[in-house]
Amino acid sequence: MRISTTIFLTDETVTPVRLARELEQRGFGGLYLPEHTHIPVSRRTPYPMGGELPREYGRTLDPFVALGQAAAVTERLTLGTGITLVAQHDPIDLAKQAATLDHLSGGRFTLGVGYGWNVEEAADHGVEWPTRRDRVRDRMALMRALWADEPTGYTGASGSVQASEAHPKPFQRPRGPVNGPRTLIGGGAGPKLFAHIAEYADGWLPIGGGGLTESLPKLRAAWEEAGRDPKGLQVVPYAVRPSPGKLAHYAELGIEEVVLQLPPADEPEVLRTLDAYAAYL
Repeated sequence: MRISTTIFLTDETVTPVRLARELEQRGFGGLYLPEHTHIPVSRRTPYPMGGELPREYGRTLDPFVALGQAAAVTERLTLGTGITLVAQHDPIDLAKQAATLDHLSGGRFTLGVGYGWNVEEAADHGVEWPTRRDRVRDRMALMRALWADEPTGYTGASGSVQASEAHPKPFQRPRGPVNGPRTLIGGGAGPKLFAHIAEYADGWLPIGGGGLTESLPKLRAAWEEAGRDPKGLQVVPYAVRPSPGKLAHYAELGIEEVVLQLPPADEPEVLRTLDAYAAYL
C-alpha cells in the first residue's frame, strides 16, 4: 500500500520544497494539497467538522504553484490536489494548469475534484450552489476536450470552447472514457457521486475513509454498469488519521493507496509527524 500525505500548506508552515524533499527521501508515495482561494469573514456556512473554522483555511497556498515547486525538487513523489474546486475555476485556464503540471512532472499529477462546502466562497466565483455538481461535470468535459489529441470543441451549459490547439497535453494517456491526469472525485457516498465517478474519473477520494465496507460494493456496481474495467477503479481514503488496524482494514478491501493527514505546522512538528508515520511505510 502506498502511503501518501496531505497538508494545509500556508505562509506559516513548512515550505513545499522542504516537505517534498523529506517525503521522497523517507519513501512516502505522494503529496496532496487542498484549495481555498479565500474565506469570506462574514461566513454563514458552518465548518463541516464542527466548531470554529481553523486558521489555515484562509491561508492556504495555491496548490498548483506549490505542487510545481514540489515537482521541481523530486523525481518519484506523486503530486495531487485534494481537492481542486473545479466549479470556481475558468476551465480553459484550469485545463492548461493541470496539463502543464502533469507534463512537467512526467505524469505524476492527480487532479482531485471536489464540489466544495463554503457557500460564500463559491458565490464570489459566481457559483449558484444547487448547480455546482452539474457545473463541475460540464467543466470537466470541456477540459477533456482541450486535453484530446486532436482539436476538439465542446459546448456545455456553463461554458464552451472551440476546437483548438492546446498544448502541452497531459503526460498520462487516455483510459477508457477518461483522458488527462489521473482524476479522483471527492465527496460523500451516493448514487449521483458514484455515477459521476464512473462517467469521467479514475476513482474516489473519500475523506476520512469511513464506511467503505458498505459503500464500495455500490460504487463497484455503478462502475461496472457504466462498462468500466473492474480492475481500473481506484479508491484512495483521504485525510486519514492512521492506526495499524485501520490500514489493515483498507488492505483487506483491496485499497492500494491511503493519504495520511499532516498537521498545518512548522517544519520541526511536521518532521516529527513523518517520523511517527514511518511505521506505516
